[in-house]
Amino acid sequence: MRFLADESCDFSVVRALRSANHDVVAIAEVSPREEDPSVMDRAVRESRILITEDKDFGQLVYAKMQTTAGVIFIRFPARARRSLPATVVELVRRRGESLIGNFTVLQPGRARTG
Repeated sequence: MRFLADESCDFSVVRALRSANHDVVAIAEVSPREEDPSVMDRAVRESRILITEDKDFGQLVYAKMQTTAGVIFIRFPARARRSLPATVVELVRRRGESLIGNFTVLQPGRARTG
């Protein structure tokens, strides 16, 4: 699958997804400090699911009705960060194509799509 990792995304997630043979572009590598609406536009243009820990993307999707190719919004507290990369890879393995076009909130032990 194809992903775009926002700068807020823990880079261990990028490495884990790449290790699992997913196509991941990291904003930190290609366009540091890019504004959120531009990041979202890039994800749509490139047909990539956005992975972020920035709640502003929820505002863009729900309040401003910005088009999305899909968003995985990560909400992991510090005490659970160690399991984050494996949890994201497992989410992608289990849900796969159903992540496309949806806004998924990922928390320890649960993922909900809205």
